[in-house]
Amino acid sequence: MFSTLAIIITLLLLMYFAYRGYSVLFLAPIMAILAVFLSGDFLSSIPAYTDVFMTALSGFLMKFFPIFLLGAIFGRLMADSGAATAIARTVVEKLGANKAILAVILVCAILTYGGVSLFVVAFAIYPIAKDLFKAAGIPKRLIPAAIALGSFTFTMTALPGTPAIQNAIPIPYYNTNVFAAPILGIIGGLIMFTLGWLWLQSRANKAMAAGEGYGIHEEEEVGSLSSTGVEADNVNTTRHVSFGTAMIPLVLVIGLNALLTYVVFPAMDFSAIQTQYPDLNIAGSLGLWSIIISLVLACIVLIFLNVGHWRNLQKTLNRGTYDSMLPIFNTASEVGYGAVIASLAGFLIIRDSILNLNPENPLISEAVAMTTLAGITGSSSGGLSIALSTLGEDYYQMALKTGIDPELMHRVAVMAAGGLDTLPHSGAVITLLAICGLTHKQSYLNIAMVTMVIPLLATVVIITLGSLFGSF
Repeated sequence: MFSTLAIIITLLLLMYFAYRGYSVLFLAPIMAILAVFLSGDFLSSIPAYTDVFMTALSGFLMKFFPIFLLGAIFGRLMADSGAATAIARTVVEKLGANKAILAVILVCAILTYGGVSLFVVAFAIYPIAKDLFKAAGIPKRLIPAAIALGSFTFTMTALPGTPAIQNAIPIPYYNTNVFAAPILGIIGGLIMFTLGWLWLQSRANKAMAAGEGYGIHEEEEVGSLSSTGVEADNVNTTRHVSFGTAMIPLVLVIGLNALLTYVVFPAMDFSAIQTQYPDLNIAGSLGLWSIIISLVLACIVLIFLNVGHWRNLQKTLNRGTYDSMLPIFNTASEVGYGAVIASLAGFLIIRDSILNLNPENPLISEAVAMTTLAGITGSSSGGLSIALSTLGEDYYQMALKTGIDPELMHRVAVMAAGGLDTLPHSGAVITLLAICGLTHKQSYLNIAMVTMVIPLLATVVIITLGSLFGSF
């Protein structure tokens, strides 16, 4: 009883202090030790940190550090080369100011689906979105929701092949790849995109009919945001990059990933590698290897496409590296916290309650676990990591027992984690509002609608379709 209560107390404290802006890097270990202490096992508090917490943290880093690192470097290369801006301006020119909301959503979607960090996208797109919304007379308060819809939802969790870390985390647990359940993923993505766009357009139409307009705002130049690691002083604004050239690296990320996943790796014989590394889970590693190779080659191509035009390539690469540090260690710290919680006796009660929500259909239990933990941590990747590191094997065995395709488990897990991850204390929401110079009171309702309510509805649809017809 005390152990379960200790878990609940520390989870609430973690959520509260994260909302207040305290770093998860020191919050997670403190809350982990506090949970052990409050459960009555005083002597185990320090060993729980040094052995359980740090072992889980280092294990997560070992699996996913290359993806965080390469993704951040790729995003920085796209931004500093001017490629991200070129794509944004082309889409805006084609659609026009009268389609401002759709233009912002599509630009963000193209960039994030191609592997650019959502923080880099938000920073790069906001100045363009601001001018577009002002010209169209659309309230500025809708900009964060438009950026969030294109960056935080369907391209992060639903569309097959997305290199987002959220789509990579389930791979070693379910022996899948980033293209898991592709048709269902596309259906889920279309639901999020269509309903989200219609919602925002209806809000804009209502505001314009009421004569609200863009509003009076004290516009400030976005300079350096320490919370994102994004800065603008190394962006190449003098060279014109064509839309076709800018799209090449993005297409490579998805195309090479698909080629490796469905053509190259299936034709290869890995018996020699298995002999050399007997403990290696080949099936659970191929999906990660595909992403790593694709990002490396896309980065190399992007560098060579801009040879002679980089303002400071060394600075770009260094900043990309630094950009990856905080996200990876934040998520790894949350995984460490989850491992400590899972070691407590009270967790058995919580685990059994979640797993027994619907024994015949583990998809429901899985979705509840993923979105709940994502909501508590304010992070889809953090929630996924904690849930799968503690319950992943259970869900995998339940899927095999009930005849559910692990690919369907993968897609539902990722989509569910993209539900409650944007509660008010979410770091992504706080950062996005800071970039746009707006408050929760002004913009959060619309952010919540397009990043929580609609994605959860899409997840319910996918669970229903998957339960009736299987994975496709």
